[in-house]
Amino acid sequence: MKRTALLHAELSHAIATLGHGDMLVIGDVGLPIPPGPRRIDLALTPGIPAVVDVLRVVLAEMQVEKAVIAAEAVERNGGQLPAWCQLPMQPSTVSHEDFKRLTQQARVMVRTGECTPYANVILVAGVTF
Repeated sequence: MKRTALLHAELSHAIATLGHGDMLVIGDVGLPIPPGPRRIDLALTPGIPAVVDVLRVVLAEMQVEKAVIAAEAVERNGGQLPAWCQLPMQPSTVSHEDFKRLTQQARVMVRTGECTPYANVILVAGVTF
């Protein structure tokens, strides 16, 4: 799944070990992390790193088959994709409660310093061929 060199060793390893269909979640500081998924906490201070920064790097590293965001993220942005959402495809939307339920199935959850409400995305690993 991994394509290039990433400086953060734990995140790099997590991406390299994803299999087809595995889920990686990139979340804001407020997204609850359930027991089970591997937790990678990147938060330094409020806003750092931002979801957009982590998402950009992860997208360069990972083959993404599909993405899921909470419908509330779109609703709060006037029906448009959120400004932080730089996905290569149109994401599926689910309620925030369903989003949180889906995170229980994730292999990896990446916590950022983002403080924007609903700034969370589930990336589903694809294959490179």
